[in-house]
Amino acid sequence: MIEKYLPRTEFDSYEDFKANYRLNVPEDFNFTYDVIDEWARDPEKPALVWVNDDRDERRYTFKDLSEYSCRMANFFTHYGVKKGDFVLLVLKQRVEAWVCMLALHRIGAVVIPATFQLMPHDIEYRCNKAGVKMICTVDDAELLANIEQVRPACKTLEQVAVVGARVPADCIDLRAEAAGYPSVFPRPTGDAATGVHDLMLGYFTSGTTGMPKLIVHDYAYPLGHITTARYWHEVEEGGLHFVSADSGWAKFGWGKIYGQWICGAVIVAYDTEGKFDPKHMLETVEHLRPRTFCAPPTVYRFLIKEDLSRYDLSSLKKCTIAGEPLNPEVFNRWKDATGLELTEGFGQSESTVIIANFPWFPIKPGSTGKFSPLYDLDIVDEDGNSCEDGIVGTIVVKNLDRFRPAGLLVEYRDDPAANEDAFFDNMYSTGDTAWRDSDGYIWFVGRNDDVIKCSGYRIGPFEVESALMTHPSVLECAVTAAPDPVRGQVVKATVVLARGYEPSDALKKELQNHVKKETAPYKYPRIVEFVGELPKTTSGKIKRKQIRQEDAEK
Repeated sequence: MIEKYLPRTEFDSYEDFKANYRLNVPEDFNFTYDVIDEWARDPEKPALVWVNDDRDERRYTFKDLSEYSCRMANFFTHYGVKKGDFVLLVLKQRVEAWVCMLALHRIGAVVIPATFQLMPHDIEYRCNKAGVKMICTVDDAELLANIEQVRPACKTLEQVAVVGARVPADCIDLRAEAAGYPSVFPRPTGDAATGVHDLMLGYFTSGTTGMPKLIVHDYAYPLGHITTARYWHEVEEGGLHFVSADSGWAKFGWGKIYGQWICGAVIVAYDTEGKFDPKHMLETVEHLRPRTFCAPPTVYRFLIKEDLSRYDLSSLKKCTIAGEPLNPEVFNRWKDATGLELTEGFGQSESTVIIANFPWFPIKPGSTGKFSPLYDLDIVDEDGNSCEDGIVGTIVVKNLDRFRPAGLLVEYRDDPAANEDAFFDNMYSTGDTAWRDSDGYIWFVGRNDDVIKCSGYRIGPFEVESALMTHPSVLECAVTAAPDPVRGQVVKATVVLARGYEPSDALKKELQNHVKKETAPYKYPRIVEFVGELPKTTSGKIKRKQIRQEDAEK
């Protein structure tokens, strides 16, 4: 399968990979027809393993998903969904999350995955911003109440379809209705057919302030994730791939559908309710025995606090991490327990993997790795000039007039200001800062507005967070700039303590001295605040901007 889109799949070195990676993007590529239906020619080929809190388990082949998605496509077209329409999916990790995406790709409708944590105003904003025609969701009482509250204000919304046993009278029973439609859906032709540059997928950014922006991707996006799945996750055909991500996150598109299924991997649908339980996740890994595993740092921070020696994790051959920079302490603790090095990668909702630790070079703990061959990448200063090694600048994708890489966003929809900020001089600016060392490794610093400027120093929060994470009392932390009348800004650490530790002035002093020993003394946090939990986006990223705003208001 992969050879159809990547004629050469084996490389001798990173330099060979970087110079000779050539992706073939057919003009009529459609992920469902050209990947799922092709794999479905083998009726026994496994595609998905679904498990829940109670360890109920169901297994699906590509043939199952092909037929179910045809039924679902017929369901959607019956209710008037057509090419170019926007459909909002809030399906947690029910099997229908995958099936609805595949079905809407068949039709040419635009999928907008969303988290179940949306509040009424979030739902109303998304529906009206995108012109959503239908919402597909689960039978969660709070979520349904939130939708019902704003349904009249959603101007383009025509139907709400629900998966589950408790379907309100004014909603459609999605699972029951779809089962009644034919399991064949001919590939559209003419104007109804999809082209690779048609819109396929939208994500609302998890912004910490202001209203979220709507990122849109075209049908080339799945092919961009071959790099993600094959050369970063290193998935295996037929091997289970376990990713900690709800279907409403961009991480779902990164790790639980596109590149992985192009490579023929079997995806784990980890459909749990309630608060994250590290013990349950470890037990599930032990039971299912996946080959590859990926999670954000938040998850690994909780996993390493458990007694990992109690679990058989020997099936794991590759573990990856993304979402935020990797603290060396997490890297070292996981390696000590499992023998596996966590392989970091970086990208955005706007892209596929941009930087990663690929297989051909040793990992430097704390480094994000090296540039992906899919993009023409650089680190530039405020004038757009390339930065020398060791100098912090902004990560950009260059030369977009010559080459538009598969996987890069088309635009921020109906947002000229956002597009103007991100696209200029034939470049796309990620808004993230980093520096490159003499070996070509990239060291992530932070968002442009996360960098702390204290007494003339530029301090990246990641360095201080990494130092703090080596102290046994620290479960999680966020380092931000706090206003200071003398220094302009000072370093502040907001800390969640591990079990067995209590807040005290003595512990604050201990943490400050610990940072002074672990990194340059001027980077130590002059303010340490203990909290029960850190504010996070729905995708699990720490809201440093919210912490800064609250400090400014104080």
